[in-house]
Amino acid sequence: MQELLDPLKNPVTYAAPFFVLVILIELAALRWLDHDDNVTGYALKDARTSISMGVGSLAFLTLFKVLSFFGFIAVYTYLAPFHLPVDTWWYWVLVILGVDLGYYFHHRFSHRVRIGWAGHQAHHSSEYMNFGTALRQKWNPWFEFLFWLPLPLLGFSPWTLYVAFGFNLIFQFFVHTELVGKLPRPIEYVVNTPSHHRVHHGSDPEYLDKNYAGIFILWDRIFGTFTEERQRPTYGLTYKVETYNLLRLQYGDYVQMVRDVRGARRLRDKLGYVFGPPGWAPQDQREPDPVLPRR
Repeated sequence: MQELLDPLKNPVTYAAPFFVLVILIELAALRWLDHDDNVTGYALKDARTSISMGVGSLAFLTLFKVLSFFGFIAVYTYLAPFHLPVDTWWYWVLVILGVDLGYYFHHRFSHRVRIGWAGHQAHHSSEYMNFGTALRQKWNPWFEFLFWLPLPLLGFSPWTLYVAFGFNLIFQFFVHTELVGKLPRPIEYVVNTPSHHRVHHGSDPEYLDKNYAGIFILWDRIFGTFTEERQRPTYGLTYKVETYNLLRLQYGDYVQMVRDVRGARRLRDKLGYVFGPPGWAPQDQREPDPVLPRR
């Protein structure tokens, strides 16, 4: 546990100075270099909100590590039929792939199930696409535990899951930008790129619920959730957020979900408000021709 919580054992610790440096480089490029004017750039209030969310997420991620670690250790110690050797190169390839596959399914769950979306939507609440937006992290990572649980059962040492996820987060930081166009086709086919992730942050109907990848876009291609970037996305949610209040951004959807559940009369409607997709409503309360769900 001491090593797990040691910041010097976390790859994100070493990447943090580079995050700051890259943000400064992006700001300089937006200011002084020639580029397409059709980019969102930065806004002070928005960037400040994103950075504040990132700082707050460190505390919640640490708590998540502590709580989930005991569960992973129990599964790894008492239920796993074998333990994979950590000191081999192929182990680290497999654990990175396994964590990334778990991230894909968790990310997909977070978009398609309202209780997951209530926590995740904070990351999508910015109408800007830049490296600062990458720091706009959720404070509610609790469901990730369920999607990583098969890995210790398959013999992956629990502490290595957090190392792999650290590298996963570092990689994802660099796909949040509009200043990088499409990369060579072989890279675009296999790896998540800025082009693919811009689609994911789009609120346009054709871009909703697409490109969930962390590192490898192959998961989206395999499971039918891939869409290519065809035109510049409209970033943000499908409705105006109009607040920079951190608590509202992080927990406002939970409050609304509780109100919906309390106002529902039937049990199936209560469950639908929690486990249905974002924007779900009982059949007799739905708009006849909805434009987009509130999400």
